[in-house]
Amino acid sequence: MLSCFAPAQTSSTLEVSETIFSVLAAINVCGYDQGLSLSLPIRTEVRAELVAASKSPDAAAAAKSMCAFYDQHQRESTRNLGAPYVSLALNLGPPPDFASKFAEADLPPDANYVLGFVSLLKAYAAAANLHGIWLRHQPQYAALVDHYHDPVARMITGTDLYLRMPFAGYAGRAFTVYLEPMAAPGEVNSRSYQADYFYMVVSPANNNSNIHMDGLRHTYLHFVLDPLLAKRATSLARLEPILFSLHKAPMAEEYKTDTGLLVIESLIRAIEARKPVDPKLSEKDRLAKVSGDESEGFVLTGYFYDQLKIFEKGTTGLKDAFPDWLHDIDVDKIRKQASEIKFASSAAPDVIQAATANRKAESKIDQAERALASGNPGGAVQLAQEALAGQEDPGRCYFVLASAASLGGNMQDAKDDFVKAAAAAKDPRVAAWSHIYLGRILDLQDERDAAIEQYRAALSVPEISADARQAAERGLQTAYEPPDNSEQPKSQ
Repeated sequence: MLSCFAPAQTSSTLEVSETIFSVLAAINVCGYDQGLSLSLPIRTEVRAELVAASKSPDAAAAAKSMCAFYDQHQRESTRNLGAPYVSLALNLGPPPDFASKFAEADLPPDANYVLGFVSLLKAYAAAANLHGIWLRHQPQYAALVDHYHDPVARMITGTDLYLRMPFAGYAGRAFTVYLEPMAAPGEVNSRSYQADYFYMVVSPANNNSNIHMDGLRHTYLHFVLDPLLAKRATSLARLEPILFSLHKAPMAEEYKTDTGLLVIESLIRAIEARKPVDPKLSEKDRLAKVSGDESEGFVLTGYFYDQLKIFEKGTTGLKDAFPDWLHDIDVDKIRKQASEIKFASSAAPDVIQAATANRKAESKIDQAERALASGNPGGAVQLAQEALAGQEDPGRCYFVLASAASLGGNMQDAKDDFVKAAAAAKDPRVAAWSHIYLGRILDLQDERDAAIEQYRAALSVPEISADARQAAERGLQTAYEPPDNSEQPKSQ
Protein backbone atom coordinates (compact mmCIF):
# COMPACT_ATOMS: atom_id res chain seq x y z
CA MET A 1 0.00 0.00 0.00
CA LEU A 2 1.33 3.43 -0.92
CA SER A 3 0.44 6.40 1.22
CA CYS A 4 1.17 10.07 1.56
CA PHE A 5 0.36 11.83 4.79
CA ALA A 6 -1.52 15.08 4.99
CA PRO A 7 -0.70 17.27 8.05
CA ALA A 8 0.22 14.74 10.74
CA GLN A 9 -2.01 16.25 13.43
CA THR A 10 -5.16 15.45 11.48
CA SER A 11 -4.71 11.64 11.41
CA SER A 12 -5.54 11.88 7.70
CA THR A 13 -3.88 10.12 4.81
CA LEU A 14 -4.09 9.99 1.02
CA GLU A 15 -3.37 6.45 -0.15
CA VAL A 16 -3.71 3.82 -2.84
CA SER A 17 -4.45 0.17 -2.13
CA GLU A 18 -3.67 -2.98 -4.08
CA THR A 19 -6.76 -4.63 -2.55
CA ILE A 20 -9.10 -1.91 -3.85
CA PHE A 21 -7.30 -1.97 -7.21
CA SER A 22 -7.74 -5.75 -7.44
CA VAL A 23 -11.45 -5.71 -6.66
CA LEU A 24 -12.21 -2.79 -8.99
CA ALA A 25 -10.03 -4.20 -11.77
CA ALA A 26 -11.88 -7.51 -11.49
CA ILE A 27 -15.31 -5.95 -11.92
CA ASN A 28 -13.95 -3.96 -14.88
CA VAL A 29 -13.26 -7.35 -16.45
CA CYS A 30 -16.90 -8.23 -15.85
CA GLY A 31 -18.47 -5.23 -17.56
CA TYR A 32 -18.20 -2.43 -15.00
CA ASP A 33 -17.99 0.41 -17.54
CA GLN A 34 -19.47 3.32 -15.57
CA GLY A 35 -17.70 6.59 -16.30
CA LEU A 36 -15.21 4.97 -18.66
CA SER A 37 -15.19 7.87 -21.12
CA LEU A 38 -14.35 10.28 -18.29
CA SER A 39 -11.67 8.13 -16.65
CA LEU A 40 -7.93 8.69 -16.64
CA PRO A 41 -6.03 6.86 -19.41
CA ILE A 42 -4.63 4.42 -16.84
CA ARG A 43 -8.05 2.75 -16.56
CA THR A 44 -8.10 1.97 -20.30
CA GLU A 45 -4.49 0.77 -20.15
CA VAL A 46 -5.18 -1.61 -17.27
CA ARG A 47 -8.36 -2.89 -18.94
CA ALA A 48 -6.37 -3.72 -22.09
CA GLU A 49 -3.85 -5.66 -20.02
CA LEU A 50 -6.69 -7.50 -18.28
CA VAL A 51 -8.14 -8.54 -21.65
CA ALA A 52 -4.76 -9.92 -22.69
CA ALA A 53 -4.21 -11.68 -19.36
CA SER A 54 -7.67 -13.24 -19.48
CA LYS A 55 -6.92 -15.12 -22.71
CA SER A 56 -5.05 -17.92 -20.96
CA PRO A 57 -7.29 -20.96 -20.37
CA ASP A 58 -6.99 -20.78 -16.56
CA ALA A 59 -7.65 -17.03 -16.43
CA ALA A 60 -10.54 -17.32 -18.90
CA ALA A 61 -12.19 -20.02 -16.78
CA ALA A 62 -11.68 -18.02 -13.61
CA ALA A 63 -13.04 -14.86 -15.25
CA LYS A 64 -16.12 -16.73 -16.49
CA SER A 65 -17.03 -17.89 -12.98
CA MET A 66 -16.23 -14.50 -11.44
CA CYS A 67 -18.28 -12.58 -13.99
CA ALA A 68 -21.24 -14.95 -13.70
CA PHE A 69 -21.35 -14.02 -10.01
CA TYR A 70 -21.06 -10.31 -10.86
CA ASP A 71 -23.93 -10.53 -13.36
CA GLN A 72 -26.15 -12.45 -10.92
CA HIS A 73 -25.61 -9.89 -8.15
CA GLN A 74 -26.39 -6.71 -10.04
CA ARG A 75 -29.27 -4.81 -8.51
CA GLU A 76 -31.35 -2.82 -10.95
CA SER A 77 -32.03 -0.16 -8.33
CA THR A 78 -28.35 0.33 -7.47
CA ARG A 79 -27.29 3.78 -8.67
CA ASN A 80 -23.59 3.10 -8.11
CA LEU A 81 -22.81 -0.36 -9.49
CA GLY A 82 -19.35 -0.39 -7.91
CA ALA A 83 -20.49 0.57 -4.39
CA PRO A 84 -20.96 -2.95 -2.93
CA TYR A 85 -17.52 -3.94 -4.23
CA VAL A 86 -15.89 -0.82 -2.77
CA SER A 87 -17.50 -1.69 0.55
CA LEU A 88 -16.22 -5.26 0.20
CA ALA A 89 -12.68 -4.12 -0.67
CA LEU A 90 -12.51 -1.88 2.40
CA ASN A 91 -13.20 -4.94 4.52
CA LEU A 92 -10.56 -7.17 2.94
CA GLY A 93 -6.89 -7.67 3.70
CA PRO A 94 -4.12 -7.66 1.08
CA PRO A 95 -3.72 -10.15 -1.78
CA PRO A 96 -3.25 -12.98 -2.43
CA ASP A 97 -5.48 -14.07 0.47
CA PHE A 98 -7.97 -11.15 0.52
CA ALA A 99 -8.90 -12.31 4.03
CA SER A 100 -11.89 -10.59 5.60
CA LYS A 101 -10.98 -8.21 8.42
CA PHE A 102 -14.22 -9.00 10.26
CA ALA A 103 -16.53 -11.92 10.95
CA GLU A 104 -19.17 -12.39 8.27
CA ALA A 105 -21.92 -11.31 10.66
CA ASP A 106 -20.13 -7.99 11.24
CA LEU A 107 -19.74 -7.04 7.58
CA PRO A 108 -21.90 -4.22 6.16
CA PRO A 109 -24.92 -5.69 4.35
CA ASP A 110 -23.81 -4.43 0.93
CA ALA A 111 -20.38 -6.05 1.37
CA ASN A 112 -21.95 -9.23 2.75
CA TYR A 113 -24.20 -9.42 -0.30
CA VAL A 114 -21.17 -9.83 -2.59
CA LEU A 115 -18.91 -11.73 -0.17
CA GLY A 116 -18.95 -14.79 -2.46
CA PHE A 117 -16.94 -12.72 -4.94
CA VAL A 118 -13.78 -13.08 -2.82
CA SER A 119 -12.97 -16.73 -3.59
CA LEU A 120 -13.59 -16.10 -7.30
CA LEU A 121 -11.37 -13.00 -7.18
CA LYS A 122 -8.55 -15.01 -5.58
CA ALA A 123 -8.66 -17.58 -8.37
CA TYR A 124 -8.75 -14.93 -11.11
CA ALA A 125 -6.01 -12.78 -9.52
CA ALA A 126 -3.70 -15.78 -9.42
CA ALA A 127 -4.48 -16.97 -12.95
CA ALA A 128 -4.24 -13.50 -14.55
CA ASN A 129 -1.27 -12.36 -12.43
CA LEU A 130 -3.19 -9.33 -11.23
CA HIS A 131 -0.33 -8.52 -8.83
CA GLY A 132 2.03 -8.13 -11.80
CA ILE A 133 -0.34 -5.65 -13.47
CA TRP A 134 -0.52 -3.70 -10.20
CA LEU A 135 3.27 -3.54 -9.94
CA ARG A 136 3.60 -2.22 -13.51
CA HIS A 137 1.23 0.65 -12.75
CA GLN A 138 2.43 1.43 -9.22
CA PRO A 139 4.51 4.43 -10.37
CA GLN A 140 1.40 5.99 -11.94
CA TYR A 141 -0.54 5.46 -8.71
CA ALA A 142 2.30 7.03 -6.72
CA ALA A 143 2.22 10.00 -9.09
CA LEU A 144 -1.51 10.42 -8.42
CA VAL A 145 -0.86 10.58 -4.69
CA ASP A 146 1.81 13.25 -5.23
CA HIS A 147 -0.47 15.23 -7.55
CA TYR A 148 -3.49 15.34 -5.25
CA HIS A 149 -1.71 15.58 -1.91
CA ASP A 150 -1.61 19.38 -1.79
CA PRO A 151 -5.29 20.11 -2.64
CA VAL A 152 -6.48 17.47 -0.16
CA ALA A 153 -4.13 18.80 2.53
CA ARG A 154 -5.35 22.36 1.88
CA MET A 155 -8.97 21.26 2.20
CA ILE A 156 -8.28 19.51 5.51
CA THR A 157 -6.20 22.34 6.95
CA GLY A 158 -8.72 24.97 5.81
CA THR A 159 -11.60 23.03 7.39
CA ASP A 160 -9.70 22.61 10.65
CA LEU A 161 -8.89 26.30 10.80
CA TYR A 162 -12.47 27.30 10.06
CA LEU A 163 -13.83 25.05 12.81
CA ARG A 164 -11.04 25.99 15.21
CA MET A 165 -11.05 22.40 16.41
CA PRO A 166 -8.14 21.16 18.59
CA PHE A 167 -5.96 18.64 16.80
CA ALA A 168 -5.92 16.45 19.92
CA GLY A 169 -9.57 15.64 19.23
CA TYR A 170 -8.51 13.20 16.50
CA ALA A 171 -6.64 10.83 18.82
CA GLY A 172 -7.35 7.20 18.00
CA ARG A 173 -9.34 8.06 14.87
CA ALA A 174 -8.37 8.05 11.21
CA PHE A 175 -9.59 9.59 7.95
CA THR A 176 -8.28 7.96 4.77
CA VAL A 177 -8.81 8.93 1.14
CA TYR A 178 -8.03 6.21 -1.42
CA LEU A 179 -7.34 7.17 -5.03
CA GLU A 180 -8.56 4.49 -7.43
CA PRO A 181 -8.77 5.32 -11.15
CA MET A 182 -10.42 1.96 -11.93
CA ALA A 183 -13.61 3.34 -10.31
CA ALA A 184 -16.06 5.61 -12.12
CA PRO A 185 -15.09 9.30 -11.76
CA GLY A 186 -18.74 10.22 -11.44
CA GLU A 187 -19.26 8.28 -8.21
CA VAL A 188 -18.45 9.03 -4.58
CA ASN A 189 -17.87 6.10 -2.25
CA SER A 190 -17.63 7.10 1.40
CA ARG A 191 -17.89 4.83 4.42
CA SER A 192 -17.67 5.18 8.19
CA TYR A 193 -16.62 2.26 10.36
CA GLN A 194 -17.45 2.14 14.06
CA ALA A 195 -17.39 5.97 14.14
CA ASP A 196 -13.56 5.90 14.38
CA TYR A 197 -12.53 5.22 10.78
CA PHE A 198 -13.71 7.17 7.76
CA TYR A 199 -12.84 6.15 4.22
CA MET A 200 -13.43 7.73 0.85
CA VAL A 201 -12.62 6.09 -2.48
CA VAL A 202 -12.37 8.59 -5.35
CA SER A 203 -11.36 8.44 -8.99
CA PRO A 204 -9.98 11.53 -10.73
CA ALA A 205 -11.55 12.57 -14.04
CA ASN A 206 -9.44 12.88 -17.18
CA ASN A 207 -10.33 16.48 -17.96
CA ASN A 208 -9.51 18.30 -14.73
CA SER A 209 -8.14 17.91 -11.22
CA ASN A 210 -11.53 17.35 -9.64
CA ILE A 211 -11.64 14.49 -7.15
CA HIS A 212 -15.02 15.37 -5.63
CA MET A 213 -13.58 17.86 -3.17
CA ASP A 214 -17.11 18.72 -2.05
CA GLY A 215 -17.87 15.09 -1.22
CA LEU A 216 -14.44 14.67 0.35
CA ARG A 217 -14.96 17.66 2.62
CA HIS A 218 -18.48 16.46 3.53
CA THR A 219 -17.01 13.13 4.63
CA TYR A 220 -14.21 14.86 6.53
CA LEU A 221 -16.74 17.05 8.34
CA HIS A 222 -18.51 13.90 9.53
CA PHE A 223 -15.17 12.57 10.75
CA VAL A 224 -14.54 15.75 12.75
CA LEU A 225 -18.07 16.52 13.96
CA ASP A 226 -19.74 13.17 14.67
CA PRO A 227 -17.91 12.80 18.03
CA LEU A 228 -19.58 16.02 19.25
CA LEU A 229 -22.71 13.96 19.93
CA ALA A 230 -20.99 11.88 22.61
CA LYS A 231 -22.65 12.29 26.02
CA ARG A 232 -25.41 14.49 24.54
CA ALA A 233 -28.28 12.02 25.04
CA THR A 234 -30.35 14.39 27.18
CA SER A 235 -29.98 17.32 24.77
CA LEU A 236 -30.82 15.13 21.79
CA ALA A 237 -33.85 13.61 23.52
CA ARG A 238 -35.23 17.13 23.99
CA LEU A 239 -35.21 17.57 20.21
CA GLU A 240 -37.26 14.46 19.44
CA PRO A 241 -40.52 16.41 18.83
CA ILE A 242 -38.86 17.94 15.76
CA LEU A 243 -38.84 14.50 14.16
CA PHE A 244 -42.64 14.43 14.16
CA SER A 245 -42.62 17.19 11.53
CA LEU A 246 -40.49 15.27 9.05
CA HIS A 247 -42.65 12.33 7.95
CA LYS A 248 -43.25 13.90 4.50
CA ALA A 249 -39.62 14.91 3.95
CA PRO A 250 -37.79 13.05 1.13
CA MET A 251 -34.53 12.47 3.04
CA ALA A 252 -33.47 8.97 4.15
CA GLU A 253 -35.64 7.43 6.87
CA GLU A 254 -32.91 7.27 9.51
CA TYR A 255 -32.79 11.07 9.72
CA LYS A 256 -36.48 11.00 10.68
CA THR A 257 -35.87 8.70 13.66
CA ASP A 258 -32.46 9.80 14.92
CA THR A 259 -32.00 13.35 16.21
CA GLY A 260 -28.23 12.93 16.32
CA LEU A 261 -28.02 12.18 12.60
CA LEU A 262 -30.37 15.07 11.82
CA VAL A 263 -28.35 17.53 13.93
CA ILE A 264 -24.93 16.67 12.48
CA GLU A 265 -26.10 16.53 8.86
CA SER A 266 -27.88 19.89 9.27
CA LEU A 267 -24.75 21.40 10.84
CA ILE A 268 -22.55 20.10 8.02
CA ARG A 269 -24.88 21.50 5.39
CA ALA A 270 -24.85 24.86 7.17
CA ILE A 271 -21.03 24.85 7.13
CA GLU A 272 -21.07 24.01 3.41
CA ALA A 273 -23.37 26.99 2.82
CA ARG A 274 -21.27 29.36 4.95
CA LYS A 275 -17.98 28.13 3.50
CA PRO A 276 -18.86 26.89 0.00
CA VAL A 277 -16.38 25.35 -2.44
CA ASP A 278 -16.86 28.50 -4.55
CA PRO A 279 -16.00 31.38 -2.14
CA LYS A 280 -17.49 33.91 -4.58
CA LEU A 281 -21.01 32.56 -4.02
CA SER A 282 -23.38 35.40 -3.08
CA GLU A 283 -25.33 35.51 0.16
CA LYS A 284 -28.50 35.04 -1.87
CA ASP A 285 -27.14 31.84 -3.38
CA ARG A 286 -25.98 30.61 0.02
CA LEU A 287 -29.41 31.16 1.52
CA ALA A 288 -30.94 29.38 -1.47
CA LYS A 289 -28.75 26.38 -0.63
CA VAL A 290 -29.95 26.49 2.98
CA SER A 291 -33.55 26.62 1.77
CA GLY A 292 -32.91 23.64 -0.52
CA ASP A 293 -31.41 21.63 2.34
CA GLU A 294 -34.40 22.42 4.55
CA SER A 295 -36.79 21.37 1.77
CA GLU A 296 -35.13 17.92 1.91
CA GLY A 297 -35.93 17.77 5.64
CA PHE A 298 -32.75 19.10 7.25
CA VAL A 299 -34.74 21.71 9.13
CA LEU A 300 -31.93 22.77 11.49
CA THR A 301 -29.69 24.00 8.66
CA GLY A 302 -30.92 27.59 8.86
CA TYR A 303 -30.51 27.66 12.65
CA PHE A 304 -26.89 26.50 12.43
CA TYR A 305 -26.24 28.85 9.51
CA ASP A 306 -27.16 31.80 11.74
CA GLN A 307 -25.02 30.46 14.59
CA LEU A 308 -22.04 30.11 12.26
CA LYS A 309 -22.28 33.76 11.20
CA ILE A 310 -21.72 34.73 14.84
CA PHE A 311 -19.13 31.99 15.35
CA GLU A 312 -16.98 33.30 12.49
CA LYS A 313 -16.52 36.63 14.29
CA GLY A 314 -15.26 35.06 17.52
CA THR A 315 -12.36 32.94 18.72
CA THR A 316 -14.17 30.00 20.36
CA GLY A 317 -13.71 26.62 18.73
CA LEU A 318 -16.74 24.80 17.38
CA LYS A 319 -16.25 21.95 19.86
CA ASP A 320 -16.84 24.41 22.71
CA ALA A 321 -19.59 26.35 20.94
CA PHE A 322 -21.64 23.31 19.90
CA PRO A 323 -23.10 22.38 23.34
CA ASP A 324 -24.59 25.86 23.69
CA TRP A 325 -25.98 25.73 20.16
CA LEU A 326 -27.63 22.43 20.93
CA HIS A 327 -29.03 23.74 24.22
CA ASP A 328 -30.41 26.92 22.64
CA ILE A 329 -32.46 25.24 19.90
CA ASP A 330 -36.08 26.39 20.25
CA VAL A 331 -37.93 23.15 19.55
CA ASP A 332 -41.36 24.76 19.16
CA LYS A 333 -40.00 27.40 16.78
CA ILE A 334 -38.25 24.80 14.61
CA ARG A 335 -41.40 22.64 14.53
CA LYS A 336 -43.47 25.62 13.44
CA GLN A 337 -40.96 26.50 10.72
CA ALA A 338 -40.89 22.86 9.58
CA SER A 339 -44.68 22.78 9.32
CA GLU A 340 -44.50 25.69 6.87
CA ILE A 341 -41.88 24.10 4.60
CA LYS A 342 -43.00 22.68 1.27
CA PHE A 343 -40.83 19.59 1.18
CA ALA A 344 -39.14 18.62 -2.08
CA SER A 345 -40.27 15.56 -3.99
CA SER A 346 -36.81 13.97 -3.76
CA ALA A 347 -33.49 14.38 -1.97
CA ALA A 348 -29.91 14.25 -3.20
CA PRO A 349 -28.16 10.92 -2.47
CA ASP A 350 -26.21 10.80 0.78
CA VAL A 351 -22.47 11.32 0.37
CA ILE A 352 -21.45 9.02 3.19
CA GLN A 353 -22.75 5.58 4.11
CA ALA A 354 -22.34 4.04 7.53
CA ALA A 355 -20.56 0.75 7.29
CA THR A 356 -23.04 -0.85 9.64
CA ALA A 357 -25.77 -0.52 7.05
CA ASN A 358 -26.66 -0.41 3.43
CA ARG A 359 -29.57 1.90 3.97
CA LYS A 360 -31.89 0.18 1.51
CA ALA A 361 -31.20 -3.16 3.16
CA GLU A 362 -30.97 -1.97 6.78
CA SER A 363 -33.30 -3.78 9.15
CA LYS A 364 -35.49 -2.04 11.70
CA ILE A 365 -33.51 -3.55 14.56
CA ASP A 366 -30.26 -2.23 13.06
CA GLN A 367 -31.83 1.23 12.98
CA ALA A 368 -33.14 0.78 16.53
CA GLU A 369 -29.70 -0.11 17.88
CA ARG A 370 -28.14 2.86 16.12
CA ALA A 371 -30.84 5.20 17.42
CA LEU A 372 -30.21 3.96 20.97
CA ALA A 373 -26.45 4.37 20.62
CA SER A 374 -26.81 7.95 19.34
CA GLY A 375 -29.01 9.05 22.23
CA ASN A 376 -32.52 8.62 20.85
CA PRO A 377 -34.23 6.06 23.14
CA GLY A 378 -37.73 7.11 22.04
CA GLY A 379 -36.93 6.43 18.40
CA ALA A 380 -35.16 3.22 19.39
CA VAL A 381 -38.27 1.93 21.18
CA GLN A 382 -40.51 2.70 18.20
CA LEU A 383 -38.14 0.98 15.77
CA ALA A 384 -37.63 -2.03 18.06
CA GLN A 385 -41.39 -2.49 18.41
CA GLU A 386 -41.75 -2.33 14.62
CA ALA A 387 -38.91 -4.85 14.28
CA LEU A 388 -40.62 -7.14 16.77
CA ALA A 389 -43.91 -6.88 14.88
CA GLY A 390 -42.01 -7.69 11.69
CA GLN A 391 -40.61 -10.84 13.31
CA GLU A 392 -37.01 -9.63 13.25
CA ASP A 393 -34.51 -11.00 15.80
CA PRO A 394 -36.57 -10.96 19.05
CA GLY A 395 -33.50 -11.18 21.31
CA ARG A 396 -32.06 -7.96 19.93
CA CYS A 397 -35.50 -6.30 19.90
CA TYR A 398 -36.14 -7.03 23.58
CA PHE A 399 -32.59 -5.99 24.45
CA VAL A 400 -33.13 -2.55 22.88
CA LEU A 401 -36.49 -2.19 24.64
CA ALA A 402 -34.94 -3.19 27.96
CA SER A 403 -32.00 -0.82 27.51
CA ALA A 404 -34.29 2.09 26.65
CA ALA A 405 -36.48 1.33 29.69
CA SER A 406 -33.39 1.27 31.90
CA LEU A 407 -32.23 4.62 30.53
CA GLY A 408 -35.66 6.01 31.37
CA GLY A 409 -35.56 4.65 34.93
CA ASN A 410 -38.37 2.13 34.33
CA MET A 411 -36.60 -0.81 35.94
CA GLN A 412 -39.56 -3.19 36.01
CA ASP A 413 -40.02 -3.00 32.25
CA ALA A 414 -36.25 -3.24 31.83
CA LYS A 415 -36.21 -6.34 34.00
CA ASP A 416 -39.07 -7.98 32.11
CA ASP A 417 -37.56 -7.26 28.69
CA PHE A 418 -34.06 -8.40 29.68
CA VAL A 419 -35.63 -11.72 30.75
CA LYS A 420 -37.27 -11.99 27.30
CA ALA A 421 -34.02 -10.98 25.58
CA ALA A 422 -32.01 -13.61 27.43
CA ALA A 423 -34.55 -16.30 26.55
CA ALA A 424 -34.82 -15.37 22.87
CA ALA A 425 -31.24 -14.31 22.09
CA LYS A 426 -29.42 -16.03 19.26
CA ASP A 427 -26.38 -13.81 19.63
CA PRO A 428 -24.22 -14.92 22.60
CA ARG A 429 -23.28 -11.31 23.31
CA VAL A 430 -26.93 -10.27 23.66
CA ALA A 431 -27.65 -13.31 25.83
CA ALA A 432 -24.69 -12.74 28.14
CA TRP A 433 -25.27 -9.02 28.62
CA SER A 434 -29.00 -9.55 29.20
CA HIS A 435 -28.13 -11.82 32.13
CA ILE A 436 -25.50 -9.37 33.39
CA TYR A 437 -27.87 -6.40 33.34
CA LEU A 438 -30.54 -8.52 35.03
CA GLY A 439 -28.00 -9.34 37.71
CA ARG A 440 -27.19 -5.67 38.21
CA ILE A 441 -30.85 -4.71 38.49
CA LEU A 442 -31.38 -7.48 41.05
CA ASP A 443 -28.31 -6.31 42.99
CA LEU A 444 -29.73 -2.80 43.11
CA GLN A 445 -33.00 -4.31 44.44
CA ASP A 446 -31.09 -6.17 47.19
CA GLU A 447 -31.85 -9.59 45.68
CA ARG A 448 -28.29 -10.85 45.84
CA ASP A 449 -28.97 -14.57 45.46
CA ALA A 450 -31.07 -14.00 42.35
CA ALA A 451 -28.39 -11.68 40.98
CA ILE A 452 -25.71 -14.35 41.42
CA GLU A 453 -27.86 -16.78 39.41
CA GLN A 454 -27.92 -14.30 36.54
CA TYR A 455 -24.15 -13.76 36.58
CA ARG A 456 -23.66 -17.53 36.53
CA ALA A 457 -26.14 -17.80 33.67
CA ALA A 458 -24.08 -15.22 31.75
CA LEU A 459 -20.90 -17.25 32.28
CA SER A 460 -22.65 -20.36 30.95
CA VAL A 461 -23.38 -18.71 27.59
CA PRO A 462 -21.27 -20.37 24.86
CA GLU A 463 -18.64 -18.15 23.24
CA ILE A 464 -19.05 -15.41 25.84
CA SER A 465 -16.90 -12.38 24.98
CA ALA A 466 -13.99 -11.34 27.18
CA ASP A 467 -15.63 -8.11 28.38
CA ALA A 468 -18.88 -9.90 29.26
CA ARG A 469 -16.98 -12.63 31.12
CA GLN A 470 -15.08 -10.03 33.11
CA ALA A 471 -18.31 -8.18 34.00
CA ALA A 472 -20.05 -11.41 35.06
CA GLU A 473 -17.11 -12.54 37.19
CA ARG A 474 -16.98 -9.15 38.84
CA GLY A 475 -20.71 -9.47 39.58
CA LEU A 476 -20.10 -12.81 41.31
CA GLN A 477 -17.37 -11.33 43.48
CA THR A 478 -19.28 -8.31 44.73
CA ALA A 479 -22.74 -6.79 44.46
CA TYR A 480 -23.12 -4.24 41.70
CA GLU A 481 -22.95 -0.55 42.60
CA PRO A 482 -23.36 1.98 39.78
CA PRO A 483 -20.45 4.40 39.35
CA ASP A 484 -21.00 8.12 39.62
CA ASN A 485 -21.77 8.34 35.90
CA SER A 486 -24.29 5.48 36.25
CA GLU A 487 -23.21 2.90 33.70
CA GLN A 488 -26.18 2.05 31.54
CA PRO A 489 -26.97 -0.84 29.23
CA LYS A 490 -25.52 -0.35 25.77
CA SER A 491 -26.71 -1.76 22.49
CA GLN A 492 -24.78 -4.93 21.91
